[in-house]
Amino acid sequence: MKNLKLIIPAIAVLFGACSQNQTNNNKNVVADTTSKVSSDSIQSDSLFAKMYINETAKKGSPVLLKFTVINSADSTKSFCKWHTAFEPFISKYLDITDSNGNEVAYIGAMAKRIMPPPADSYLSVKAKDSISAKVDLLKAYDLKPGNKYYVSYNGSNISGVSAPKKLSFSFEE
Repeated sequence: MKNLKLIIPAIAVLFGACSQNQTNNNKNVVADTTSKVSSDSIQSDSLFAKMYINETAKKGSPVLLKFTVINSADSTKSFCKWHTAFEPFISKYLDITDSNGNEVAYIGAMAKRIMPPPADSYLSVKAKDSISAKVDLLKAYDLKPGNKYYVSYNGSNISGVSAPKKLSFSFEE
């Protein structure tokens, strides 16, 4: 029972740690200054993500997913890059299912993390700006040609960024 009293607060810290605002000096991520956020696309006073993927992908070509984090606030905001496309696939932050509802196997690496996240785990997005990253789904998911797939983001609790829209694409021979 004493251990339970220690574990519950530790779990609360774990889930809240990535959503804290912190600064970052990461030079590997370039701001996408061509996609400024207009006032009519503002969803809230926080960060949110949009995902983009081509409607069809061909066998032998990458299946690229573009993950864009948008800051609709009037000030710079930060988010934890863990469980996002801003780091290599070292966690399962996407749920992918086929047209029958079967979950696609994640075949990427699974990293263990130290908590709280160090300062270099955070990326900053300037006010009314966005940053983007692309990942090839074939590098971490067992996609089979001849299927239609549905992709949703599940890393909100770690990154502090939500991406509510579910995407679909066909993977063809």
